[in-house]
Amino acid sequence: MAKERSKKYEQMRERIAYLAARLIAEDGMDDFSQAKRKAAQQIGAPDTHCLPNNGEIEKALRTFRSLYQQDEQPRVLNHLRQAALDLMRLLSRFNPYLSGPVLTGTAGKYSEIDLQLYADSVKDVEFFLINNRIPYKSGEIRTGVPVFMLEQDGIKANVAVYSENTLHAANRLTRAKLSQVEELLAEMPDLS
Repeated sequence: MAKERSKKYEQMRERIAYLAARLIAEDGMDDFSQAKRKAAQQIGAPDTHCLPNNGEIEKALRTFRSLYQQDEQPRVLNHLRQAALDLMRLLSRFNPYLSGPVLTGTAGKYSEIDLQLYADSVKDVEFFLINNRIPYKSGEIRTGVPVFMLEQDGIKANVAVYSENTLHAANRLTRAKLSQVEELLAEMPDLS
């Protein structure tokens, strides 16, 4: 009896993960938690213990994209990585790092670029944007970290600004510096 219940539990998690991946890939949802809850609601999953973790969602998203977006997704990913690299070069004085779906390879047409900058002051970054006539909106992410939202040619970027003294403490995060993003792009097949 417990074995059967465990199997149903795992099947429910997989189904929710797949539906959440579809919501992210096709509907442009960018919040994994929100996508999980909406997927669970769509299939009438009464038990929130069945919700998959973010790793399971990411795995399902990779599978979904490889099955249904195999032609489009690599081109979109390449385009987003090139845009990220261009932005990182522009912001190079602030020690930029790429993170999120553009780095991990799960980005699609609705994805935004996530950059982390390290500066003595948020005002230094803001003055740089103003002086270079780069339009932006400012805000904060959940942890209270200041972020600038940029948009150019339909591509959105979230540029979070951290204190320069936290640069080395952030090593456990999945992120890539400018030279690593250049390597990623060099490794991608020519899609032209």
